[in-house]
Amino acid sequence: MRTPRVRRATTRTGTALAVAAAGALALAGCSGDNGGGKKEGNGGGSTAATVQLPKLDGQQLQVTAVWTGPERKNFEKVLAEFEKRTGAKINYVPSGDDMAGFIGSKIAGGGPPDIALLQQVGVLNEFAKKGWLKPLGSGAKEQLTKNYSAGWRNLGAHNNTQYGVYFKASNKSLVWYNTKVFQDAGVSEPSDWKGFLKTAQTISDSGVPPVSIGAADGWTLTDWFENVYLSQAGPQKYDQLAQHKIKWTDPSVTAALTTLGQLFGKNDLIAGGASGAIQTQFPTSVTQTFSGGDQPKAAMVSSADFAAANITQTKAVLGTDAKVFRFPAVGAKSPVVTGGDVAVALKDNKASQALLTFLASTDAAKIWAQAGGFISPNKELDRSAYPNAVMRTIAAALIAAGDDFRFDMSDQAPASFGGKPGQGEWKDLQDFLKNPKDVKGTQQKLEQDAAKAFGG
Repeated sequence: MRTPRVRRATTRTGTALAVAAAGALALAGCSGDNGGGKKEGNGGGSTAATVQLPKLDGQQLQVTAVWTGPERKNFEKVLAEFEKRTGAKINYVPSGDDMAGFIGSKIAGGGPPDIALLQQVGVLNEFAKKGWLKPLGSGAKEQLTKNYSAGWRNLGAHNNTQYGVYFKASNKSLVWYNTKVFQDAGVSEPSDWKGFLKTAQTISDSGVPPVSIGAADGWTLTDWFENVYLSQAGPQKYDQLAQHKIKWTDPSVTAALTTLGQLFGKNDLIAGGASGAIQTQFPTSVTQTFSGGDQPKAAMVSSADFAAANITQTKAVLGTDAKVFRFPAVGAKSPVVTGGDVAVALKDNKASQALLTFLASTDAAKIWAQAGGFISPNKELDRSAYPNAVMRTIAAALIAAGDDFRFDMSDQAPASFGGKPGQGEWKDLQDFLKNPKDVKGTQQKLEQDAAKAFGG
């Protein structure tokens, strides 16, 4: 989740995911989906193992990731299966949002975890440059070649050496909405930005705050910016800004922030207003949209597919009470921004390599897929493993994109700019939410922080 950060990772080419699967996210008509996809013993009701793992009786492994709450519980189901098959014992340690700082402190103390799941391409590249990461062994590379497209493999590599396995992916260009609120207000799913703002205003006039934003977690604001920017400025500019080949003072950034200010500048369109959003954490931004019965605190929340895990903590039923539409098109096309969590080894031992091999398999992906709130970039995973038509449709769209996707921009930046609470892009966009009229001041601060992080 961050979600879901560098400039040096593989540049993305091609069109947005929405083009590759233009109708796939029209979820209102997905009830007939029977899963489709691959059926090679790894989906449906099959329990046959598709990957062989070594015996690791008595070996201890420490694994760290950002996941807490429902996500942690679901990931621990994956780890439990690995323990069952190998005899290894795993100690899971949540890292907090500042993964780079967490790992750095462990390295300095001489006790890094065996495996870390990083949210940021930038962090992977920085760790690889520092010599902290161990290359994938033959077993993990074999699973990776079999199960992943070149785009996802490249994102886990540095200087042509494969270090990472993208276990969990996300489509970050979605808007989840409370169907009852939409029905009561007499509105339907908007397809473009103008329609989105009009829909939000109509819902506000009906008495329900339309948009929930978990701005206490600054990464949610980077997602808002990236979706607007990709759709409005286009993929070429997106790649240039992601690598800091153009400055944050560029007119394309001015246009995107001005567009975003059309929402951020109207407190009646935001649950709790800007001040309330700044105090709202991501999980609450989701749950408050789907709880409260006839008096929910919001009608919709822009969030990746992993919001499904938070929605299941309410009484809302996915596909009935809670539906989803593509992020509205600001320019000619709707954007799709992806994120992901990449597993890397910080210690080179048999157990670490075995876990990376398992995480690259369909066996591991199937476990969390069945639990919900999870999308896998593993193209061989049978889509029937996903628990409902909503998640199957989102997963199908991700796989249909092949290599034509754009990875989260802040996840491509150095962590000091795109991945740390209270500084860099997270802080600058929080300040912008508080004062959306200060577009130029925000740009200057973003450029100052970016230039420092990217080395001038």
